[in-house]
Amino acid sequence: MTAAGRRVLVGRIVGLYGVQGWLKIESWTEPRTQIFRYQPWLLITAPGEVKELHGVKGRPQGKGLVAYFPGIDDRDTATALIGQDIYVPREQLPPPGKDEYYWVDLEGIEVVTTENVVLGRVSHLFATGANDVVVVRDGERERLIPFVQGSYVRSVDLSGGRMVVDWDPEF
Repeated sequence: MTAAGRRVLVGRIVGLYGVQGWLKIESWTEPRTQIFRYQPWLLITAPGEVKELHGVKGRPQGKGLVAYFPGIDDRDTATALIGQDIYVPREQLPPPGKDEYYWVDLEGIEVVTTENVVLGRVSHLFATGANDVVVVRDGERERLIPFVQGSYVRSVDLSGGRMVVDWDPEF
């Protein structure tokens, strides 16, 4: 998938709020209210089926966020959306800063060691308390490499589709 066609997961619909179709959402943007600036929202309603939502409005409510989705005006219709992940088109996000990356941009790039040994391709990343971890797969094996720039991750070339890591290929 090209960068222009990629979607970025930014939140999830987690519950109902009131009786007029408002929904509680969880946001993974920073700050959390930034999610409302990214439009349209994309919901994957069935395999291969994406629903675009334009004009979603929301606000902080207690410790969370609540949102109004245009066309969702009652509790019953809103209930069907609970559990849906919220995506936005990658191109809606601002460019990352120097030495910063969106995870979606790293997925699929080739990973090689400093000795040019191919380890595989980035499958996905996940966060831990200490640092993010890049999951590299080569078809036979899966490696978990801490995404620590300078220590383990020596360079990332998004345009060339390559990440160089200081990592023992046997580990």
